[in-house]
Amino acid sequence: MARRWIMHVDMDAFYASVEQRDNPALRGHPVIVGGLGERGVVATASYEARRFGVHSAMSTRQARRLCPSGIFLPVRMAHYRRISHQIRLILSHYSPFIEPLALDEAFLDVSGMNLQYPDIVDIGRAVKDDILRITGLVASAGIAPNKFLAKLASDLKKPDGLMWIPYGKEQEILAPLPVSRLWGVGRVTAGQLEKAGFHTIGDIIQAGPDALVPIAGRQAHRLYELACGRDNRQLEVSRRPQSVGNEHTYEHDLTREEDIDEQFRLLANEVAWRLRQNHLMGRTITIKVRFSSFETVTRSLTLETIGTCSEEQLYFAAKRLYHKKGKNGPIRLLGLSVSQLQPYQVQSDLFSDDEETQAKVTEAIDKLQQRFGRKALMKGFLWEMSHDK
Repeated sequence: MARRWIMHVDMDAFYASVEQRDNPALRGHPVIVGGLGERGVVATASYEARRFGVHSAMSTRQARRLCPSGIFLPVRMAHYRRISHQIRLILSHYSPFIEPLALDEAFLDVSGMNLQYPDIVDIGRAVKDDILRITGLVASAGIAPNKFLAKLASDLKKPDGLMWIPYGKEQEILAPLPVSRLWGVGRVTAGQLEKAGFHTIGDIIQAGPDALVPIAGRQAHRLYELACGRDNRQLEVSRRPQSVGNEHTYEHDLTREEDIDEQFRLLANEVAWRLRQNHLMGRTITIKVRFSSFETVTRSLTLETIGTCSEEQLYFAAKRLYHKKGKNGPIRLLGLSVSQLQPYQVQSDLFSDDEETQAKVTEAIDKLQQRFGRKALMKGFLWEMSHDK
C-alpha cells in the first residue's frame, strides 16, 4: 500500500513579511502589525521584533514597551487575503487535496507525488521556491506521515525551514522535545504535565497512557497517541467554517446604552454580510461582552428555524442576549458570532410579503457593495458612524 505523506506549509511572519516585501526600507527592522491604539493587539511580529519578546496576541501597549524602536503598522486584511489566494493557487499545482488552516498556512496531501521527485523533501523545496519566486515571500514546510507531525516539522526549523519526518523515525524525533510541542497542550496542561514529572515527550512514551489519566482525563489516550507520532485525522478538504463572527475592542469603554446599541447594530451588519458572502446561514447566535475589569461573559441562543443570515434577526437576538447578561459595567469589548452553520437556502413559503421584499432589497444592496465597495451604499446609521470622526 502506498504511504501517506502530508505537507504543512506555513508562511513566516506573514503580515509583517508582506509589509517588508512591499517596502524594502522596512527589511531588517522590527515590524509589528496589528491594532495601533491603546487597546490594540499584535497580529504578527517580524522575526526582528520577536527578538525583543514581541509575539502575536500580545497587547500593542506591551509590545511598545518591549520594543520601543518597533515600526507599528495597521492590518491590511484585504491585501493579505489577495496574497493568500495567490499562494493557494501555487499549492494547488502540487495537490488537489488542500486543507487551509488560515491565510498563512495549509495542509496538503502529497501522497504519490514522491514518484515525480528524486526525494520526498524535493517536493517541499519546490513549493518553497515557487512561493518565493512568485510572491517574494518565505515559507517553511514540513513533510511527515500525518498532520500532527507535518505541522511540527514545519515549525521546528523556522524561519525558512524545511524538514522531513520519515516513517519509523517518529518517536526518535519526538522523544527529546518538550511536552508543550504536543498538539493541544497549552501552557496550563504543559505545567501540569511537568509538575507530574513529564518534561519531554519521551517521558510520556515511557510512562504509557494510564499514567496520564490523572492529568488529562479522557484526553490521556489521545496525548499518548500523539506522543508516539500517531495521528489518523484526515484532511478536511472542503471544510466549512464552524462559525462566523466579529468583535471590536474599544479605545474608550462603552457606558451609554445608545453606544452599546449602535455597536450591536454594526456587528450585526458585519456578520450578516460575511454570512451572505459565504452563502451561509446559522442557528446559534452568541454574544461576547468583556468588561473593563477583563471579566468576560458569553451567552447564546439557538433559533428554532432553519437558520438566519438576517441583519435584523442578529441585531435583535444580540440585544435580547445582552439584556439577559445580569451584569452592568463599562464595556471594553463586544463580539457577535453565528454557529451551527449550513448552506444558505430560501424557503419562500416562510416569508411574508414584507420579508420577501426585504430579502430582495438586501440582495440588491449586496451586489452593489460587491461591485463598488461596502461604502457605496450604506444604511443611515452606518453612514453616520463612518462620518462621525
